[in-house]
Amino acid sequence: MRPAVGIGMIGYAFMGRVHSHAWRSVGAFFDLPLKPSMVALAGRSAAATAQAAEKLGWAHAETDWKRLIDRDDVQIVDICTPGDSHAEIAVAALQAGKHVICEKPLANTVAEAEAMAAVARAAAERGVHAMVAFNYRRVPAIALARQWVAEGRIGQIRHVRAQYLQDWIVDPEFPLVWRLQKDKAGSGALGDIGAHIIDTAEFITGERLTGVSALTETFVKERPLAASSAGLSAGGGAGTGTVTVDDAALFIGRLSGGGLASFEATRFATGHKNALRVEVNGSLGSLSFDFESMNELWFHDHTLPAEEAGFRRILVTEGGHPYAGAWWPPGHGLGYEHSFTHEVKDFIEAIAAGTGPEPSFDDGLRVQRVLAAVEQSAADGSRFTTVEGS
Repeated sequence: MRPAVGIGMIGYAFMGRVHSHAWRSVGAFFDLPLKPSMVALAGRSAAATAQAAEKLGWAHAETDWKRLIDRDDVQIVDICTPGDSHAEIAVAALQAGKHVICEKPLANTVAEAEAMAAVARAAAERGVHAMVAFNYRRVPAIALARQWVAEGRIGQIRHVRAQYLQDWIVDPEFPLVWRLQKDKAGSGALGDIGAHIIDTAEFITGERLTGVSALTETFVKERPLAASSAGLSAGGGAGTGTVTVDDAALFIGRLSGGGLASFEATRFATGHKNALRVEVNGSLGSLSFDFESMNELWFHDHTLPAEEAGFRRILVTEGGHPYAGAWWPPGHGLGYEHSFTHEVKDFIEAIAAGTGPEPSFDDGLRVQRVLAAVEQSAADGSRFTTVEGS
């Protein structure tokens, strides 16, 4: 009999739904040292939270996240709220002796991330662990890319090209949701999807960004107020509000190993829904990945004769590929949700082993410092802004 570990989750929107699916499914496909128990879900509305708990598979509903943390039957707190609440919840949970998994980006500011990382380091000394949820690390093709880079298959890293392309707010009538408000989201495309490609590039290469030069832009500066926050104007209409985050961010950077990198994060790439793309060029070869074909990794072996050289497609569904062996027969592809299942699998295994899960809050802090350097460079026109702590 495996000991149970109680999970309490805060937030039940997009991320809450996919995290719930991960907690429900992980034990059916992986032999875990602990059995996850979906104890409680927290949200602000009693009726809506109760409905979400029943639908998503949680045993209890709470309307105060502090009560969820206080529950004796909760040992892991899963934070799926907007960034403005991450620091308060994570610090309280860690200080209460609960393990924490927190959605990305870790916080809205470097100062918040520093405080969270400091509390996480102190908690780890007591055997309480924390992880930031960069789920794309757990895509089998990306994990395989990291493995091959670490094995020296592509040699010294010379270039990284990373893009995250979406188009979901191209329509100027799309409402002013929380992701478009700096006080709630911290930043726009930069923090929401740019954070992912920063972490993915550093994860695959094993190197760090040491400095950046950036441009950001907000293409649609006023949007209709969202129904949940719209107050009636004097004329009786819902009115509009100011978009206070970026719609797109472009930046170049230098890697700690001397290579060069370019990054593009935008919500205005018409025709692209969720195109996280990374290409790494090394002295011995190259690797290329596009999440819209997430089961494929493209590999070029530059040590072959020119007559045989070129990119070849690797279908990353074999039993020996990272994570893939737990699922379906070769060729039966995985989807977006599987990366979250892999994420909680790794988290539970680390907790059971008493080791620090990755990416840690310190890893999340490092990404936060890159985001801050990008914002600073874009704001003051700096040709090169050094990443703090690099």
